[in-house]
Amino acid sequence: MDTISIAQARRIALAAQGFGARRPEAVGPNQMTKLLDRIQLHQIDSVNVVSRAHYLPAFSRLGPYDRQDLDRLAWGPRPKRKLFEYWAHEASLLPFDLQPLLRWRMEQADRGDAGWNGMRDFATSRRAEPMALLEKIRQEGPLSVSDFETHKGQSGWWEWSDTKRALEWLFWAGHITTATRRGNFERVYDLPERVIPARILDLSTPSEEDAHRALIERAARAHGIATDKELRDYFRQPPAEARAAILSLAEEGVLLPVSVPGWRHAWLHRDARRPRRIEVQALLVPFDPLIWERDRVERLFGFRYRIEIYVPAEKREYGYYVLPFLLGDRLVARVDLKADRANSRLLVKSAHFEPDAPAESREQLGIELDSLAGFLGLDGVEFASG
Repeated sequence: MDTISIAQARRIALAAQGFGARRPEAVGPNQMTKLLDRIQLHQIDSVNVVSRAHYLPAFSRLGPYDRQDLDRLAWGPRPKRKLFEYWAHEASLLPFDLQPLLRWRMEQADRGDAGWNGMRDFATSRRAEPMALLEKIRQEGPLSVSDFETHKGQSGWWEWSDTKRALEWLFWAGHITTATRRGNFERVYDLPERVIPARILDLSTPSEEDAHRALIERAARAHGIATDKELRDYFRQPPAEARAAILSLAEEGVLLPVSVPGWRHAWLHRDARRPRRIEVQALLVPFDPLIWERDRVERLFGFRYRIEIYVPAEKREYGYYVLPFLLGDRLVARVDLKADRANSRLLVKSAHFEPDAPAESREQLGIELDSLAGFLGLDGVEFASG
């Protein structure tokens, strides 16, 4: 069994996530598609303090790009559309070819065995209600929840009517998908056959065993090196099924057992690169796949990171929306950022550097903040006083 040092494991993980390569001079749909083939998904989140979360991972790895290119990949018309929305690691944008591998989750939801408790009755005793909504979408075309009279009077992300719950059950069960997003980021639902290519929908449904194996293998590629828990967390797979898939892939030699100081049951993907050096500078959104598993971040980087959005202001340690700053193969700082769109400024509310941050960290962070401001269409960076 190979022994992998923490520093080497860190470089393996960064390379697997698409860091360390020279940023292209021009970034277009092809580069973004290749990146998604590597990291598998962009997590979607409603918080828009800096930017919608799904825009930042590509910026962190590739540099500035036209966000409309990603919009077209995610919600544009055929044939330019390459992605669909579904529950993977939370709500996510995914390449079309992942759809068959997630049908087991859709089937579970259709039976009432998956999804939030507030919507499971729609699979059984209240099934007629979502089926009526499905028929309305079938007859009238793409609709959002606000287009239904039964939802009128509701507002806000968390004020869910029965209509919204029924639509979300239909979405979880695969009966509908997202056609597009409106200006307020409201999801517009449509039938899968009007969004996802027939070549994908016509693919045979793999057995649950084969689907879990394929998902674990993709998670392992995206991680490079990982524990059992990290592999199954990437697509939120059940522990028993994930463990069986890991052992099966290990028997085939796809996953190689390795020893990493302080880790248990570490696995290396057989194709993982082992770079001796990583040169990169990047700001990381809290929902970036490199850092969403906080225990992994602490073990790899010695960097304790928590998102403090739901922490009362007076109890926050670093700020409301904090982005770690990656320099080389280390997380060297964290910055609390806000896009002040009214004044066209990227507002740096606070910046905290690690005690052993290299001397060039401040200069490099400044360069990356300027780049992020430009990417967001803001005129500059402003540091909050005090």
